[in-house]
Parts: sequence; C-alpha cells; structure tokens
Amino acid sequence: MQKIKLQRRWLVLVLLLVTGCLAILAAHWANQNIELMENRQRSVMSPVIMIPGSSATVNRFDSLVRKLNRVDHRNHSLLKVKVYNNGQITYSGKIQPRDREPFIVVGFQNNHDGYQNIKLQARMFNKAFKQLKSRYAFNNFKGIGHSNGGLVYTYFLEHYFNERQIRITRLLTIASPYNFAEPLNRKTEMLSDFEDARDQLPKNLSVYAVVGSENYIEDGLVPVSSAEAGKYIYQGVVKHYTQITVTGKLAQHSALPQNKQVIDIIQQYILNRPHHRQVRPNLSTNNYSDE
Repeated sequence: MQKIKLQRRWLVLVLLLVTGCLAILAAHWANQNIELMENRQRSVMSPVIMIPGSSATVNRFDSLVRKLNRVDHRNHSLLKVKVYNNGQITYSGKIQPRDREPFIVVGFQNNHDGYQNIKLQARMFNKAFKQLKSRYAFNNFKGIGHSNGGLVYTYFLEHYFNERQIRITRLLTIASPYNFAEPLNRKTEMLSDFEDARDQLPKNLSVYAVVGSENYIEDGLVPVSSAEAGKYIYQGVVKHYTQITVTGKLAQHSALPQNKQVIDIIQQYILNRPHHRQVRPNLSTNNYSDE
C-alpha cells in the first residue's frame, strides 16, 4: 500500500514537472512570435524575390542585377537561395546591413519544364519563402518571374500564399508561357487550372506582364498569344494588370531579362522610388522597341 502511494506521488510530481516545462515552452514560443510580429511590423525591408525559368540556375539574373545597380546607383544586395529535391536549402551571397530592397533569387535543383514540375517548384518555393520570411521578417515584397518562373509564381499565389502580415505588392512576369506552346483555341490543363483558381490571387496586387516579340508571333520560344494569356488569369481579379510588349532583335526569350527596356520597366514599375505611384488602369498595353 505504501509503495502504491509513493508511486502516485512520483507520478503527480512528474506530471507537475512536465506541465511546468510545457507552460514555459509555450510562453517562450508566444514571446518569440510576438517579437517576430513586432519586428515584421517595424521592418523597412521590401525585397525583390526572383524566380528563373526552366533549366536556369540561381545565377540567371546576375547580369540583370549588375545592370540595375549601375543605372539605379543603390547597390542592391544579391542573395541566392537554392532548393534541392531532398528539401535542403542553401544560401550564397548576403543581404548588406540597411539594404531596404535586396534582390533574392530562388532556384531549384528540379528546374525542368512541364506542368507537374511547375507544381513541384511552387511547393519548393513555398518552403524557401517560409524560411526567408522568418529570417528577414519583411512585411511586403515584390516578385519577378522569367518564363516558367512566372508560372511558378502564379501557382504559388493561388495555392500557397495565404499571408495576413505579408503583402506582395507588385509582380513582373517576363515572357511567361501561360498556355505553354499551344494556341489559345487549345487551352492547356495548366491555363484552365490557373483560371479556375484565380479568385485566390491577392486582390491588392499590381501585375506587369512583359511579352517578348521578335516577329509579332513569338519571342523565339514562347508564342505571343501564350504570354498574353496572363490577362485571363489576373485581369479583373488583381488591383492592376498591365501588359507591356517588347519588340526588336533583343526581345529574344533568353535575352529579355537583360534587355534595356526590361531594365527600364523594372526601375519604373517594380522598384520602390520616392513618391512611387501605383495609379494604373486595369489593363493597358505599352510597346517598347530596342530598334
């Protein structure tokens, strides 16, 4: 009998210790969350998060960033994030202290083409995004996606991005093939899915879609009609949708991220500037030529 009483006392003592430890851990977790929320609200960082297209690496935007830094004179940092198929995430480069608008490139080991891979890359991007928002506690960001990178962004925004404390304010897609290489009278499964889920897109987002045109039919890879199909996804749902056509010999698909006109578009529409205004019509088409 005495032994049973002793066992009960030890059990009560263990339960009290476990309960106390759990209470301490819960309080610590709550304090950390509150601190993170406060830091996020105070943050002045507004990164530009970039996703390259299929077969491209985290180095895809090196030339773009160099050119922007030359003309912008603000020396934006460049951080490269690679997501591996096993879930590992590696970082190279760094964000300089007091840099309010760094460039962050997120690339994937699985950088292949195809709708199923777009879905996988969106899930991988979501994992990287969760790490980035915890590390840097920003409350808003801008996005740039070249080619399939724009498709990854679209799937991510429709299926994963459900943030209350973080806003994506502007998105630039560059020659993104929303219907792959198919004509619009043969709508792909991907475009149909994008249209079906469009109501999940952030409503306060301004989207700028660059369409490359070497010959008014395609940019050497992506048909003009496929890049223009972004309007069926974004127009009428987001705050602003603006389509911009870039023509000429430097409007070839892989050359577009380094195209001078695209650099100008990023400066004008994506980067934060003094007295930056976002008053845009719901749909406008602008044409730029390098000739």
